[in-house]
Amino acid sequence: MLVDLWGRATSTQPPLTWQVSLLLGLMALVVTWSPVGYRLVRHLVTLVHEAGHALVAALVGRRLTAIRLHSDTSGVTVSRGRPRGPGMVATVLAGYPAPALVGLAGSLLLGQGYAAALLWALVLTCALMLLLVRNLYGLWVVLVTGAAVATLSWTASPEVVSGAAYLVVWALLLAAPRSVVELQRERRRRRGGGSDADQLARLTGVPAVVWVGVFWVVCAAALVLGGTQLVPGIATALAGLAP
Repeated sequence: MLVDLWGRATSTQPPLTWQVSLLLGLMALVVTWSPVGYRLVRHLVTLVHEAGHALVAALVGRRLTAIRLHSDTSGVTVSRGRPRGPGMVATVLAGYPAPALVGLAGSLLLGQGYAAALLWALVLTCALMLLLVRNLYGLWVVLVTGAAVATLSWTASPEVVSGAAYLVVWALLLAAPRSVVELQRERRRRRGGGSDADQLARLTGVPAVVWVGVFWVVCAAALVLGGTQLVPGIATALAGLAP
């Protein structure tokens, strides 16, 4: 079974045509920027957001103690170590850019035909997070996400696997900037005192709004770069239509 799993995870599928990819991107746009759809996608974004905190915390030598995902789509990652310094700054900074950067990396993988590898990497991420999640709702979110993606990756045809991978990448790229918009809205309502941007302001002395701007620039840049990878032929097609 492990041999079959490895074979599926490392198999390649031809990248989708730019027309199909663009259609999937428009579908993802409708979902991620609608109130109900965004709430669903936000669970995935929060999962990747907290995974970003956890990964960087581990890389800088902090000890991870807990991850919690909540029903309002918020989350928190708890780690132990120095309360200040570059390691703490890097850990806090990692959250909001994580979904955008994962989406960008995913677009590069899809361009090489590794749609299945992308989905199995998401399954592996969920499996690792199960070791750290410390609340029932978080366990439910991680289990459902991992089980659903694993089932689809194992049973679906290569075409469906590719389509699902493209949707996941588009959703991450499109939802990441919106999460930054939501962050700033919450801060304007004076309910964002514990946000990542406000924590970074306390750690560095740089105003929180500057950190919000940094998050936005990273997410917007990832969307542009990832979009050019997902629809590489659109510029040529539009040029051919020009008089």
